[in-house]
Formats: sequence, structure tokens, C-alpha cells
Amino acid sequence: MSALAFSYSEACKDPDLFGPWFAADTWSAWHVIDKALFGEPLDQAELAIFTELTGRDEAPTSPATEGWFICGRRSGKDVKAASIVAYLATFGAEQYGYLSKLVRGERGVVQALAVDRDQAKVVLGYTKAFFEQPILRKTVKRETADGIELKNGLSIEVTTNDKRRVRGRTVVAAVLDEVAFWLSENSSNPDEDVFQAIKPSMATIPGAMLIGISSPHARKGLLYRKWKTHWGKNSKVLVVRAPTWRMNPNLTRDSELIAEAYADDASSAAAEFGAEFRVDVEQFVSLDVVEACVPPGVVELPYEAKNSYVAFADSSGGSNDSYTLAIAHRDGKRAILDAVRERKPPFSPEAVTAEYAGLLKSYGITTVHGDKYAGEFPRELYRNHGIHYRVAEKTRSELYQAMLPGLNSGSIELLDNKKLVTQIVGLERRVARGGRESIDHGPNGHDDIANAVAGAMNLILQRREPPVAYSVAYHRQ
Repeated sequence: MSALAFSYSEACKDPDLFGPWFAADTWSAWHVIDKALFGEPLDQAELAIFTELTGRDEAPTSPATEGWFICGRRSGKDVKAASIVAYLATFGAEQYGYLSKLVRGERGVVQALAVDRDQAKVVLGYTKAFFEQPILRKTVKRETADGIELKNGLSIEVTTNDKRRVRGRTVVAAVLDEVAFWLSENSSNPDEDVFQAIKPSMATIPGAMLIGISSPHARKGLLYRKWKTHWGKNSKVLVVRAPTWRMNPNLTRDSELIAEAYADDASSAAAEFGAEFRVDVEQFVSLDVVEACVPPGVVELPYEAKNSYVAFADSSGGSNDSYTLAIAHRDGKRAILDAVRERKPPFSPEAVTAEYAGLLKSYGITTVHGDKYAGEFPRELYRNHGIHYRVAEKTRSELYQAMLPGLNSGSIELLDNKKLVTQIVGLERRVARGGRESIDHGPNGHDDIANAVAGAMNLILQRREPPVAYSVAYHRQ
């Protein structure tokens, strides 16, 4: 059978292609989406399933330009993502004319962009397993560290999300894996940034397909925007939303795993397994508000004798979280950030504390204010360098709450530090049972720099008198 004869839905059932992974009846709902994504006809029973999963009453008659699959955990998303990549780089590339659009010497790329390195390894593992099938093995020129180079002039790349990986490339197809949870130290909105970067990279390939596949999270970001704009509408953008038990009948709604998840935290489970966007999670502050507090090009301010400085430090043992420090002063009613430091693990806490103690003294700071992190650990280390250690009063969440009015009013002046801005914008406001509110970083995120800065801002904004120099360290639970 020629490559042209294989549709994606057929490939998913063929024992010589993807059949060993998808032939079981438990993949029946996915098989309907397999056909709909590429515009294959649906029978009446399949149309009913299609309508249930998409909210649309008309089946597509041509391949989608974009497909967004919002499915609960354990739905088989990663292996599906890998199969779509493998298909579009081989049979799909020939069937949909991708290869004919490449100019001589140009190598097209099919990309799978994952949420992090561990997830990329999972998708890459599935992808390489598909190419162990004899038919697909014949198409391989060589394997690379992050993908496969094919004989047809295309390459498969499986990497973490980074807009720099798509610029200057000819992308014939892309899969954005777990896109609702993307984070980046270089971007406040990595999902939107990658999407905006990848679309021009597809411009010279008519019919190039972009797939987003993920469990949902908060009502923000690219996945939520696509769902809100295209769910239930007959267009070239196909949006599917389905709970775990619909896409994977091996896990019923009453299964032990899912039942326990709902009992422990119904809101979290509704997102993780029920494929519902969370209503109890909101963005803490917008990018526009934070950027308005950033003077362009100002990365640090020197010590001035006329100022009285405060400092906040977020300590770490050196193996997991970063050890950060923020120094600030008051200028009238404004809180001015002067310096930030971060040391990422691994590191020696003793060495970093010595370094930070020297910086504190250069700003005239002799007192550090922190909690009881690891017992005597921070107290003793700072004492060795002539810095007094005191206990903080507010929790991390309370510090963020206290900083918000200053951000909104513009009475806080930050530094031009991309990671700081990214961490503040990445904070999420959550409402727990009983209405208790908390503010913390999102899934897979970090807030070590933001926490130190929030502490320094709080010490200034909450004091009417000229502030005494303090620093705060917080224990990571």
C-alpha cells in the first residue's frame, strides 16, 4: 500500500503502524477525533460522538488548520501527540503536499514542543518507538538527541517550548503538548509567544497543521482563548474538550484514582480529570500593570548615603529552590527596588550567605528578617557575618497581597529584570474551601525572586516612618 493510501485514522488501526498502541476499543472516542481532524467522513454514530466532544453539529469536510484537544489526565494525550507528529512527518507530509513546498536545500521541521524536559523525553520516547515499526524505520536517515532526521527532507524535533526554536525555520506541522502549563524564564506568556512565532514559520506551507493538546488550567492563556473563541463553532479550528473517563474508559468517573481526587480537592480534580477550566484560579496581576512599574534599561541602582535601605532574602538549602535577595528604599511615597540577586541550585548556602551579607553591608544593612527556616540555619549563617536575624511577620501570600495595591497604583518601581516580571505575572490567586484566598506561583512555576521583592516592597509601603533595614527569608514547604 502506498503512503498516499494511509489516512491518519487508518494508520492508528494498522498493526504495522500505530495499531499496537491504538487498536483497542478503549480508543474509540479518539478514533472519531482522528477522522474529524483530517476531514474524513463520519457516520451517524461517529457524528453523535463528535458533537458531544466538540459542541459542533456539522462534521468537518477538510483537514483542520488547528486542533485543540482539551482532555483530562491519563487520556493518552502524550502518545497521541507523538503519533500525530510521526504521521505528519511521513505519510501526512506526502498526502498534504508539504514536501512539494520545500525549496531545494530547505529542510522542513515537524515540532513537538513540551512543557518541560521530562515531558519532552516522554513524547520523544513514544515518537522513537513508532519509528521502530518496519514501515517507518525505512524512512529514518538518522536519530538525533532530540528527534529524528528523515530521508524525505523533514526532521522531527521534540523539545521544550521556546519561541527561539521556531524562528527562522520552516515548520510544516507542530504539536504544543500540555500547553496550558507552559512556563519560561524568558517570557511572561510563553504559550502566546510561541504561537505568534510559529505561525509565520508555517506561512510558506499551505495546509500546515498546528495541534495544541493539554489538560486545562486557569481561565487565561492560549488554550483558554482558543476554547472560548472556537468551541462549538464550525470552522477550520477544531476544539475538543472531554474528561478522562470519556477518552479513556479504563478510568471511570468512580474509579479509585479519580474519586479520591474529587474528594481531596474537587476544583483541582475537575480540571485535571474533568477537563473543566478552573474558576477558583485567577491571574494575580496583568503584564501591563507590572511593565508600567519597570523603568526601561534600569537593572540596578547604586548605594546613596541619603537613602535608608531594606532587604528581603528568600533563603534556600542549595539543592531545590533559588536563594534570592532584594534591596529597596523609599522615595517619598514610592518604593524603589535597587538590586536583586538570585543563585540557582546547586550552591553552598554558606558561600551565598557570605556574598549576600557583603552586599547588604554595602547598602548599610545590618539586620536580616526571616522565619524559622531549617531551625538555626539562616540565623547562624548571617550571625557569622555580623548580620542580625529576625523573624518575619507575614506569610508569602500575605506579602503578595500587600504588594498588589502598590503595583496597581504605580507606587512601586521595579527593575528591568525579565525573570522578575515573569515571576510576578505568573502568580495565581486561588480561593480554597471556606473562601480562604492565597497567592502562589502556578504549576511548575517559581517565585523566589518575586517573593524577595514582595518582602522588600512590603517593608517600605507598610511603614510611615523611615524604614529600618531588614531582610526576610522564607522556608519552602
